[in-house]
Amino acid sequence: MSHDFTLSCCSTVDVPYSYLESRHIPVLFYTYVVDDVTYVDDMGRDPNALPHFYEMLAAGKLPQTSQINVAEYAEFFDGLLKQGGDVLHLGFTSGQSGSIHNAFIAANMTREKYPGQKLLVVDTLCSSSGYGLLVDTVADMRDAGASIEDAYQWTLDNRNKVHHQFFSTDMTQFRRTGRVSGAAAAIATVLNICPIMRLDDKGRIIAYDKVRGKKNAVARTVETMKRHAENGENYSGKAFICHSNCLADAKATKAAVEAAFPHLNGEVRICDIGTIVASHSGPGTVAVFFFGDDRAPEGSPV
Repeated sequence: MSHDFTLSCCSTVDVPYSYLESRHIPVLFYTYVVDDVTYVDDMGRDPNALPHFYEMLAAGKLPQTSQINVAEYAEFFDGLLKQGGDVLHLGFTSGQSGSIHNAFIAANMTREKYPGQKLLVVDTLCSSSGYGLLVDTVADMRDAGASIEDAYQWTLDNRNKVHHQFFSTDMTQFRRTGRVSGAAAAIATVLNICPIMRLDDKGRIIAYDKVRGKKNAVARTVETMKRHAENGENYSGKAFICHSNCLADAKATKAAVEAAFPHLNGEVRICDIGTIVASHSGPGTVAVFFFGDDRAPEGSPV
């Protein structure tokens, strides 16, 4: 298929690499380090990579993630522009990583070498498969013949309409990474409490509620989706779900979402949370992504 521009992203979109490859979307990969060994965010290319990652977490290892630096972005952009045509790169939220700022610097450097081509970069303010949902939607626009300028502007106008609603049934990694205190994590575990979280308008993780048990967590997530999805229960867009080593919980959430929203555009896609996001969330997290109203700032009612 011939496209008017190249659409690219980073590996933290948390959809399978094979899917992005089939859609002709080049990927720049994040990395993480465990015991001085550097691993590439695999995106499902090696079926043993993600199980090995969770084995390391279970053994008490704490992965260290890092930003993609300016040189890596510049090399990536240069390789795409050398192929000819324009490039639209959608980057991982600045609310969770400073990498996007390096992307902007690298883009300014690289443009000087290709004055006849466009290189546009967007801070998506999205994470994990919500970031993937946004990229997938822009790919639909590209395939339908949208110009790079129209796709760029649409992304800026709609990036905050991608909702990220999620819950966790395992607080171990949140405690290890300092996102919650040890005492809070212990109480949550004993009382079977699941924190309910979302992304705010800056792409930052906000915990805004807590419930007891997985069933209540799923119900709370679906209830929130009904309030915020475009056209409410008549939502007819796509929905993605991702999970960190808890497929049964993801399937239960998918069933609840599909029952509550009979007009969805196709089946809800279930993806694995990749190693970069899971380095901070750990196992036991399920997230639902959909298009709706503008995401609220921190501290606003949900």
